[in-house]
Amino acid sequence: MVKPLVGIVMGSDSDLKIMKEAAKILAELGITSEVVISSAHRVPEQTAQYARTAEERGLEAVIAGAGMAAHLPGVIAAMTPLPVIGIPIQSGALSGVDALYAIVQMPPGIPVATVAVNGAKNAGILAAQILSVKYPEIRENIREYKVRMEKEVEAKAAKLAELGIEGYLESNEGRK
Repeated sequence: MVKPLVGIVMGSDSDLKIMKEAAKILAELGITSEVVISSAHRVPEQTAQYARTAEERGLEAVIAGAGMAAHLPGVIAAMTPLPVIGIPIQSGALSGVDALYAIVQMPPGIPVATVAVNGAKNAGILAAQILSVKYPEIRENIREYKVRMEKEVEAKAAKLAELGIEGYLESNEGRK
């Protein structure tokens, strides 16, 4: 079994429906990951142990998602030299804005790269781009992914030009 390069951490299983998008895009880009639940508030010692041992276990980046008070990404960043990418999870009365502010407003010396609320796919892509500095094969996978995205947009544009607005919206492509 290949050791994972990226750790994907969430404080609750309720975050899994969002966080799975990071694991999916990493796999698509040829990057192994591990997915764990570890709450900064409910199991702080477990979270600290995870963060402190991440590097020695072979991880090279960590993606951490959290809602509401959103301390998990910052706690992990405080305990590891690895890059940490935070994903604010939409939850609670403030719909993720509180999590966004908590993750993006880290004190000097403890940076957490922050993506959009529920932006797990972009977190996976950012982790891949960070790793691509060291791994040329990952960089090539990212290039190929971006070409696929470009072709998808071009195909949609051609279909819109062919069908017009109403026809496009009525087609299966337009419903995606």
